Amino acid sequence: MAQTEPFKATVFIMIGMLTLGLSDNYVRMISADAGLWQFHATRAAMTLPLIIIASGLGLGALRPKRPLAVLGRSSLIALSMLIYFGCLAFLPIGVVVAGLFTAPIFVLLISVLFRGEGIGAVRWLAVAVGFAGALLVIQPTDGSLTALSFVPIIAGLLYACGAVATRSWCEGEGTAALVLGFFATLGIFGLLGMAALAIWPQDVAAGNDGFIARGAVPFTSDFLFWTAVQALGAIIGIGCLTKAYQIGEASFVAINEYSLIVFASFWAYLIWDETLGLLAVVGIVLIVASGAVITLRARRA
Repeated sequence: MAQTEPFKATVFIMIGMLTLGLSDNYVRMISADAGLWQFHATRAAMTLPLIIIASGLGLGALRPKRPLAVLGRSSLIALSMLIYFGCLAFLPIGVVVAGLFTAPIFVLLISVLFRGEGIGAVRWLAVAVGFAGALLVIQPTDGSLTALSFVPIIAGLLYACGAVATRSWCEGEGTAALVLGFFATLGIFGLLGMAALAIWPQDVAAGNDGFIARGAVPFTSDFLFWTAVQALGAIIGIGCLTKAYQIGEASFVAINEYSLIVFASFWAYLIWDETLGLLAVVGIVLIVASGAVITLRARRA
């Protein structure tokens, strides 16, 4: 067994989460004038050449061993990211990231319901605590609960399905093949969305409210700049995360991923003067605690 390097893994994961927390905050600069679908298609066009170059420098082979399995896994995670980025235009980023990080709860439930795995009372309690935290996070300040409040949790569910698919379908696949599959699929979804909106145009609200329904618009220097910033942030963040998993113990790295909630909320406060209410903060703490318990108990099991 290769020796782990917890300190270096911590450095990589913190740099990665700090970068992702910053770059994801700037999606609002894109959503004000452009659309979700054009953003993903353009970001994929920027990132795919870099992934190919990275593969040539030793990241791994680009050709998947099981193309259909990689496509299925990529589609699940790409759908999760479509929802995640769509929500960033409307909801506080801390709430959106917290919804995404309900994924370990769903991974556990999927493993029980569809894979026949048994879990003990501690992890069932962690599931209950995590869902209680999620309800606190989505609780609106005005008391009116809408369907939009639950959407980030759907992103967490799809991300969990992608995580299970990675483990069940894509064992032995190279990092480059999985990363390429993810960004390429997301880019294809972006192109399909742009085509659908060109055929069936929608009434588009001004500013961030029109992010999801907005089709192709003329490229501007601001759009290209902020999309490049987001693409660079994604590559750095995912690269650091991958490196952390290579040199660190998996459960240790997974728990430290929750620092993204802190970093994203920190940047949101500095950039947008955005704060979370007390109930949302308590809910985030419960989600983090739930995920940490599930991860550690899964390792022990």
